[in-house]
Amino acid sequence: MASESENQIQIPSPSPSLSQPQPLQDRVAIVTGSARGIGQAIALHLGSLGAKLVINHTSSKSTHEAELVASQINNSLSSSLNNNNTPRAITVRADVSDPTQVKSLFDKAEEAFNSPVHILVNSAGINDSRYPTIANTSLEDFDNIFSVNAKGAFLCCKEAANRVKRGGGGRIILLSTSLVGALKPGAAAYTASKAAVETMTKILAKELKGTRITANCVAPGPIATELFFTGKSEEYVKRVIEESPFGRLGETEEVAPLVGFLATDASEWVNGQVIRVNGGYV
Repeated sequence: MASESENQIQIPSPSPSLSQPQPLQDRVAIVTGSARGIGQAIALHLGSLGAKLVINHTSSKSTHEAELVASQINNSLSSSLNNNNTPRAITVRADVSDPTQVKSLFDKAEEAFNSPVHILVNSAGINDSRYPTIANTSLEDFDNIFSVNAKGAFLCCKEAANRVKRGGGGRIILLSTSLVGALKPGAAAYTASKAAVETMTKILAKELKGTRITANCVAPGPIATELFFTGKSEEYVKRVIEESPFGRLGETEEVAPLVGFLATDASEWVNGQVIRVNGGYV
């Protein structure tokens, strides 16, 4: 069964033309849950577009992975995008379900780069790897999933709505799941928590009227990440693959470019949308 490798990180190459500014040149981006998986791919892609990154992770177990991502960004991009040898990526440990830690996440981003935050990508999320039915989902597990996925998204949106740069270039991008459309048995708590994220995104976009901050949601289908493979049998994975019109799982690098587009100025007319990236799965 496949899994992600923490030692082989592919960094998109910066544009060969250094005379023109990158699409996200020197804009500050926070990507929650970016030590691995889809969040990691998004952070690397935004870095290749010129952004300065805050690599967020939640526990001591993921510290090394987060530092590796930041190091790869700094080492790969410093020669072409960095004129003063200051880091273009830092790591910040913070639990998105804790309002104090979310505030601190933004504080540290502003302090590190002496700039307001331009982009928030909320990619942090958890699931129950046992995939229980509603009848067999414990209240504790339900609360844990909603605490990170729904409450965490709310807290990040709340902080971003008050602190992301206004007047142009401000972007709030949240990660959901195509399961909200597929409605598969065994993932009710996870799917419901992400449905809440999609609803908040649409409302937030309207509440930010006049700020030129956009709020959008990206909803990937089955992607070959550790989160996807954990708890699934080979038979289950094969069945998911057979359901795909492409006959395969998606890759993290197929989600990141869409998030990258939504983070740029070119996407300003895209606002309050939920965009599924799933190869036709739903």
